[in-house]
Amino acid sequence: MAKSILNPKTDFFFEGESKWHEAYTKLRTIITECQLAEELKWGKPCYTHDNKNIVLIQGFKDYCALLFFKGALLKDEDNILNKIGENTQAARQLRFNNAKEINSRKAQIKAYIFEAIAVEKAGLKVVLRKSTELVYPEEFKAALAKSPALKKAFLALSPGRQNAYNYFFSSPKLSKTRATRVENSIAQILAGKGLND
Repeated sequence: MAKSILNPKTDFFFEGESKWHEAYTKLRTIITECQLAEELKWGKPCYTHDNKNIVLIQGFKDYCALLFFKGALLKDEDNILNKIGENTQAARQLRFNNAKEINSRKAQIKAYIFEAIAVEKAGLKVVLRKSTELVYPEEFKAALAKSPALKKAFLALSPGRQNAYNYFFSSPKLSKTRATRVENSIAQILAGKGLND
């Protein structure tokens, strides 16, 4: 099987000073043996098939990971994929503690990558929970009820932006903090902007 062509735009990621340097290099070798195109997206090496994202290399304080964009659709018979957060719907991470572990799991990693490619080739899609199914905090519900313009502007946002606001508003334990976050975000929502726009 032919290897993918390495993309020089990602070289900085593999050459930089990092405690995951050796692990990143091992992951890159394994992934490129799976005939995926290497690209730079979100400042990280991203591997695609027919211009569709399959997997991304990530590094964190305690582990490095492969992020499978449609990981929720993988069988995960080995039960090794991790949901990133409570609100994550599609992506899943395969985490590693060191390069030695990656070496010993090479066949398993490739099997997951090939399954992810098959999912993409089959055109499978993750059925995303609609924003209307989200449970909004009372402070935000009150603001929406008080302002039809705010409600209209919020519903016009993309589902991802709606989810980001809902998570941001719901996270604090104190009602006062939730109310402050809602109040401080109203102008941005009315302007049609997401939380981080």
